[in-house]
Amino acid sequence: MKPEHTDVTAHAPQHQSEDCRAVSAVLARVGDKWSVLIISLLGPGPRRFNEIKRMIGGISQRMLTLTLRGLERDGLVTRTVFPTIPPRVEYELTDLGKSLWQPVEALGEWARRHQPEIAAAQRRYDKRTEQG
Repeated sequence: MKPEHTDVTAHAPQHQSEDCRAVSAVLARVGDKWSVLIISLLGPGPRRFNEIKRMIGGISQRMLTLTLRGLERDGLVTRTVFPTIPPRVEYELTDLGKSLWQPVEALGEWARRHQPEIAAAQRRYDKRTEQG
């Protein structure tokens, strides 16, 4: 027997394929590392742009802007401009964003709790594959 590729998508109903694409787009947004960090930071309440930037090490101003815009477009974050001099801008989770915050926090806690186990598994794997 010879292994072959089987195209299962040809047999799937059209609506399933559309649902899969739609879910993939949502997961791409909410699964992005910057989005996850921003959602985590905004969970307790609104924050200003520079406060978010300071709290997330390594994110560029451009990437933060793009990520916040994407989250705003998806209805997860609101942007409020206060008419002060200079203008003050705050970002806050919407109700939809707040409903995502709890699963994001749970995933982050899971990652923190299991990081040593994952690191140990990676070391075992690397050692095994280096020898082979």
